[in-house]
Amino acid sequence: MNLIVYPGSPYPLGATWDGDGVNFALFSQNAVAVELCLFHSHADKKAASVVQMKERSHYVWHVYVPGLKPGQLYGYRVYGPYDPKKGYRFNPHKLLIDPYAKAIAGTVEWHDSLFGYEVGDPEEDLSISLTDSGPYVPKSVVIDPAFDWENDKSPRIPYHNTIIYEAHVKGFTELHPDIPENIRGSYAAIGHAVTIDYLKQLGITAIELMPVHHFITDRHLVKNGLTNYWGYNTIGFFAPDVRYSSSGKLGEQVNEFKQMVKELHKAGIEVILDVVYNHTGEGNHLGPTVNFRGIDNQSYYRLSDDRRFYKDYTGTGNTLNAMQPNVLRLIMDSLRYWILDMHVDGFRFDLASALARELHEVDRLGSFLDIIHQDPVISQVKLIAEPWDVGEGGYQVGEFPPGWTEWNGKYRDCIRDYWRGADSMLAEFAERFTGSSDLYKDDDRTPTASINFITAHDGFTLNDLVSYNEKHNEANKEDNRDGETHNRSWNCGAEGPTDDPEIERLRARQKRNFLTTLFLSQGVPMLVAGDELSRTQHGNNNAYCQDNEISWLNWKDADLQLLSFTRKLIHLYKSHPVFSRRRWFQGQQIKGSDLEDIAWFKPDGTEMTEENWRNDFAKSLAVYMNGRALHATGWKGEQLQDDSFYIIFNAYHGHLEYRLPGEKYGKEWIKLLDTSETEGIVEGGRVYGPGDLLDVEGLSVVLLRQPGQI
Repeated sequence: MNLIVYPGSPYPLGATWDGDGVNFALFSQNAVAVELCLFHSHADKKAASVVQMKERSHYVWHVYVPGLKPGQLYGYRVYGPYDPKKGYRFNPHKLLIDPYAKAIAGTVEWHDSLFGYEVGDPEEDLSISLTDSGPYVPKSVVIDPAFDWENDKSPRIPYHNTIIYEAHVKGFTELHPDIPENIRGSYAAIGHAVTIDYLKQLGITAIELMPVHHFITDRHLVKNGLTNYWGYNTIGFFAPDVRYSSSGKLGEQVNEFKQMVKELHKAGIEVILDVVYNHTGEGNHLGPTVNFRGIDNQSYYRLSDDRRFYKDYTGTGNTLNAMQPNVLRLIMDSLRYWILDMHVDGFRFDLASALARELHEVDRLGSFLDIIHQDPVISQVKLIAEPWDVGEGGYQVGEFPPGWTEWNGKYRDCIRDYWRGADSMLAEFAERFTGSSDLYKDDDRTPTASINFITAHDGFTLNDLVSYNEKHNEANKEDNRDGETHNRSWNCGAEGPTDDPEIERLRARQKRNFLTTLFLSQGVPMLVAGDELSRTQHGNNNAYCQDNEISWLNWKDADLQLLSFTRKLIHLYKSHPVFSRRRWFQGQQIKGSDLEDIAWFKPDGTEMTEENWRNDFAKSLAVYMNGRALHATGWKGEQLQDDSFYIIFNAYHGHLEYRLPGEKYGKEWIKLLDTSETEGIVEGGRVYGPGDLLDVEGLSVVLLRQPGQI
């Protein structure tokens, strides 16, 4: 190419097409020279043209090339010292992906040239590789940002009306028989009418997609015939991963993603992205050089006192340095891009504690949290923290500031322990069931600060939680050493599949128990895709590398009975605001009545005492929830009221006789739900009066409603 180049602008970062040409801007504080490499096609082994980027403003290298158009492929070569002991890893023999690339054409093809050092050299990364990596690095793509959104608007569903569904783009759709085969496993499949109808019928209000930022599959996985299925290995924080595109690699993936969001929004469903800003796919000091490391290692990563090595709070080999202004800018620019340009409605931050670390400690007022709090765009969407990392002091459940919600790991652990019969205090069960006020109330947060979940992508599925005592991760080819060992699971009497009908019935009841507890608890419920269908991973609790039937939803063998129960349960939850309160229970009498907003009972119908709460052997209790004490108003300011409910939880293995409380709490009760019943939801349930006895089966939940109140 014979190119004319202009100085260009340092802002915005990345490659920006303006209709006449493209502005390229790349941050590198310590580089001494930067080359822009332009390619005709992804298969090109060498650049068609190389542009010297001579302009540098505030550590940003920039150039404008008139005549270039969307679809143009490019990469960078960055010059500077190669001195790993001092933290410098510049190597111009390595073609680098633009950190701000809006699309990436293809994936990394593993080859020794991808490493900045000579693989196999006794000096390891202290040696330097002079082999060109260009043929093996995916090229960045210039995109056309134009898209007809058709007046698309975010559904902006409040947290107290939110039901989150965690799903994998490919895993959810790859085997669905009603989705066209040519789009299965793609963004288009998630936005397809079949998927949307399913989510609507289930009652989902927000789909939380596992990582869709462009990621790397680790070399050792490829060698073992595996892949990084989950995608927690990002190299492109602006680019939707090309592997989930059914329409093309040269920017088409961007429009396909946007179309998916638009279709979900039309159905009133929000899109939340699981994002991984705590580390990148470049790994530790022996990892590849594909972008950040070669652009400016010192400016992007947390380095140890020995600058050759990385601080690793993530278990992946490196940690992005969110104390650095350029890294903070990268994260904030990425978040704003996904909100403003891609129209997503929120984010779940993987290992969020790593982002909140200052010099070492997790700081709830650290730079990352401060800048998000004051940002007028980012602060207005859903912000969900995974409130832990793998470093010292990284477990921060309940410690994130107002404006954040959190995956409540304590809720998960407590509810699992309760239903497997472990010794645990009833007081903690009651605390978790009512929104975990011990974690969130003192920070002026509401019960919706707690994202409640029984299972997540990481760990057993719901079916496996009641079918396995031990993990079975042999397919991961790590000798079953990987994955969590303490799962708080119970196999109900047999490990894995069984023909014993009693065990099968018990497992089905336990699944109903877990789901019922989840959707009757205060907080925001999160359901993992496929749990409502009894999806199994055959005991694999760490299927991060299994892009196959182990991870994909098996629609053909779906548990339709559990699906029907889950749909009815979610409909019940959505129909009654008493299960999704916006204010904390007070345990106090409400005005004009001697009734409290909540009261707890023993099987004999008397209220729980302080001594009862301290018992770790008691497995059963009941709760009265007063629908006239919501202390909340509707959209137009009207005072909200609901029916009152009485819920009996029996984690004891034998049946118990429960006496209903006195007339003060209700003159009539109708049984709506009994998890000991095969269908779970009781149609035309039996009516009970005050003081009546109920026979409650072992390991079951019974829900009664006081009718005619509202």
